[in-house]
This record gives sequence, structure tokens and C-alpha cells, in this order.
Amino acid sequence: MAERRARGRQLPALSLTGGDVAGTPLLTDGSVDAVAVPVAPAPAGDDHLQPGEGTAAAAARYGIDLADLAERAGLTGAAGQAHTVQLPRPVGSAVSLPWDGLPPRVILVGTGSGSTRDLRRAGAALAREARGLRRVAATVGVRPADPASAAAQAVRAVAEGYLLAAYPPYRAPGTSTPAPDPVGELVLLGRDGTRAGAAVTAARAVADAVWLARDLTATPSSTKNPAWMAAEAGRRGRAAGLTVETLGQRELVAGGFGGLLAVGGGSANGPRLVRLTWDPAARTQTGHIVVVGKGITFDTGGISLKPRESMVTMKTDMAGAAVALATVLGAAALGVRHRVTAVLALAENHLGASSYRPGDVVQVHGGRRVEVTNTDAEGRLVLADALDWAATELAPDVLLDVATLTGAATVALGRTHAALFTADDALAGALESAGEAAGEPVWRMPLVDDYEELLGSSVADVRQISHDPHAGAGAILAALLLRRFVGSTRWAHLDIAGPARSSAEAHEVPAGATGYGVRLLLGLLSDPSFRP
Repeated sequence: MAERRARGRQLPALSLTGGDVAGTPLLTDGSVDAVAVPVAPAPAGDDHLQPGEGTAAAAARYGIDLADLAERAGLTGAAGQAHTVQLPRPVGSAVSLPWDGLPPRVILVGTGSGSTRDLRRAGAALAREARGLRRVAATVGVRPADPASAAAQAVRAVAEGYLLAAYPPYRAPGTSTPAPDPVGELVLLGRDGTRAGAAVTAARAVADAVWLARDLTATPSSTKNPAWMAAEAGRRGRAAGLTVETLGQRELVAGGFGGLLAVGGGSANGPRLVRLTWDPAARTQTGHIVVVGKGITFDTGGISLKPRESMVTMKTDMAGAAVALATVLGAAALGVRHRVTAVLALAENHLGASSYRPGDVVQVHGGRRVEVTNTDAEGRLVLADALDWAATELAPDVLLDVATLTGAATVALGRTHAALFTADDALAGALESAGEAAGEPVWRMPLVDDYEELLGSSVADVRQISHDPHAGAGAILAALLLRRFVGSTRWAHLDIAGPARSSAEAHEVPAGATGYGVRLLLGLLSDPSFRP
């Protein structure tokens, strides 16, 4: 966080006030550059947009028909739409305009149905319109008739969308080209009180964790090797009061972590395993959740070399480890009542004289032997080590792993959904609900027992990938392999190969590293109904 602040990458300020557009002096003190008000789609049988809370008051105070301007701009009120009305200044001292002394911009923001998802998208659209402004006052998401809990949920949705979309693209330190204008402070009008304040605090904690995951994932591999990543995790973890343990080359050899050692063997930068634990002093509910993250800081494919085009984005192949780290730090910031541990399995998959080879047999943690048939299927080997160690040494109630594991998951589900694998219906339901609420959806995939025979090996306990090149089901087979290393622990696997990266910004998601999984997991851990 301190390094991000030093580079000017802190979250925008966000505050609450009970004032409204009609009477607040905030709009006349010169500190606000724009007023943002909501518009919603026309109801059935009506041709006109519906003004939201504060829109009519803003129209009256400015003396202009905002609904007419919205319709002229082609707005439909859909969530994610925003349009800035630039108001002219008078020419000459004798001319007086109705909006003299008021902020010179009015931002019309579509709020759609007013659902949590739509309000989050409205907040994101507002953030993009607020880039380069100092301060924006908004009534977006205000619903006075709602009970306090629903009103707080609306505040959080708008705040979270605003903060997530404010993320500036990663830039290497010392880069000479100008950085994008920062997003200005947001003042939410018509909202105050304990619940609303707590909602903003939670939104900031989640957004800060997501920003961290994005920053780490986007950091070039020329900087980000396993040792660097382990040092970053340790520094941040200790600053947050977490217990931190790092295993280097010597400890990995002594502990029998054959998967990490094999995958990392071809690189001059040796592998690491990092454990960070948030242990609340007083728990109202017993539960230990372990999140294992795949942390391949660069992936050449090894001897099974990737095509050049496929290698360009491989600095992001440690997104799972970034999500695991951000999740445990976010859990500490939110004060979740469960014990939470992140395990980062870190290695570089390089091509070198000591690289592991197709045909090798690798003994992973716990003693099982894996026949290697593709060195570019390295993620399942480092996860096998980490999952077996976590299941046997950490005694979790729930074991989750997060990984950019298979292209097959992206082919099946595209860039918006993660593939979810688990045999536990209750855990699947909790993850599905958390993903839906957080805006990070998952799709449950089957663990097909009949496919186990495809992983059979004549020289080892299991084969790394299918012996039938035409069998398909790549994401399922990878999950079936991982399942062998979790024992009887409640377990779920999230293959985030699709949503971990985005080619274009969409709502609260930026182009590039998305931080997908942080909101989902923090939502799960914060849900009072979740029973580990």
C-alpha cells in the first residue's frame, strides 16, 4: 500500500453527507466540479426516462430539463451509461445564468433496474466520467424508502464500482509517458449513518485488495520472480499483522516438494512456498479456510515450449497467487471471523539445462508419483505440492485453490465466468451465491469419475494429462488430478484462466489484469451464513 501511494496509485477519496442537491452548501463552495444524478429506463408503456433520487432537485436548482438532455444524448437509463452535460459560463458581467456559482458539469448516470449489479456498474460509469475532476457530488444509488440494510447495500455497490473502475493501468516505475488523469473524490449525498459508513469502509477494503491483485499480476516478470513475490507477500503480511512463513530451495528439498522443484528447476530464480495466516483474536465461529494460489511468475511452457504469441501474457500466470494473497490481506482488513490462510506456490517455468522433461516421473509432496507428459501443464504440479501440504499440515475446514490453470476453461466459459469444481453441494452453492453477489460469477463443472481412467499411468501413480490426445475435457481432467491431493478435506477448485485477464475494460473491470476472485472470496468469507 505504501509503495502504491508513493507512485500516486491510492484509491480515490470517498465520503458521505446527509445533505441533498436542493440545499447542501457543498455545491456553492467551489470544491465540487460536477454533480451526478441517476436516470432509469422508461417503464412499460412510457416513452420517457425516469429521474432518480435527486435528479428533479438538480433540474430545479440548475433551471434545466435534465430528462430532456438525457434523451437528447441517447441515454436509455441502462446501467453503465453516463453522459456529462458541460454547462456554459456567461459572457460579460451583465449576464446571469441559473447555474451561476454551481458546479459547471452535471453527469447523468444510468442505474438500470437499481439492482446491486446495476448500481455497481453505475458507480463504475461515474468513475470513468470523473477522471480528471477534483470532486464529484452524487445522488446515484440513494433510495430513501429502503430499509437501512438495503440502503447500505446500495451505497456499497456504488462505492465499490466507483473504486474498482478508478484503477489506473499499471505502469513500470520511471515510465516517461504521462499517466492517465486520476479519478476524483466522490461525495455521496443523502447518505450518512453507521451502516452507510460501514458499507463504504468495506467497499474500500475490498477495492484495495483487488487493486493489489491487479498490480501484482500486471508487474513484469523482469521484476516479479518467485523471490520478489515471496518478499512482497512477507512484507505486506507482516505489516498487516499476519503470521508469515516462507520455504526456500533448501526447505522445499527437505520437505519433498517435488512439483515446485521440478517446475522451477529450469530457472535461475528458484521456487518458493509462502504461507500467510490471519487469525482473529476472538472468533464467534470456528473455521479455518485455506486458499492456495498458483504462482507461476512466468511460463515459457518449458521444454513443451509455448508459441511466441501465447507467451506474451504469461507474466499473469501467477494471478491465482495474487488473489490468494489479496484475499488474506482483505480478510484481515475486514476483520472476518474465520481463520484464513493463503498458500502461494511460486515458480518460474523456464527452459534450461536443468528443466524437467516429458517422460519424467516427479514425486510430489506426500509421496505420490506423477508421470510428466507436458511441461506446459506445470500448474497442476505446483498445486499438487501445495494442496497436499495444506491438507495434511494446516488441517483446514475448507480448502480452496485458485489458478489460471487451463485454456479449456476459457474455451468453455469465455472471459466472464470461472470454472468451479467441487463435490460439495453446500460449498458450491456458497461460492455461486458469493460470486453472483460480488459480480464475479462462477459456473459449476462436473467432476466426471469415469474420466479418471484417462489419467492412468503404467510408470507412476498418475499421469499429468490424458493419455488420449482426443479426449478433450481438459479443465475437468486437471481438476480430477488436483482432487487426488486434498484427501477428505472439503475442497473447491476455481479455474480463473478466462476472467483473470481482460482484453478491454467493461464496467468495473479494466483491460489487462482483473483481480478476478478477490471479491468472490472476500464475499464468501464475509457472509454470515457461510459455515466452514
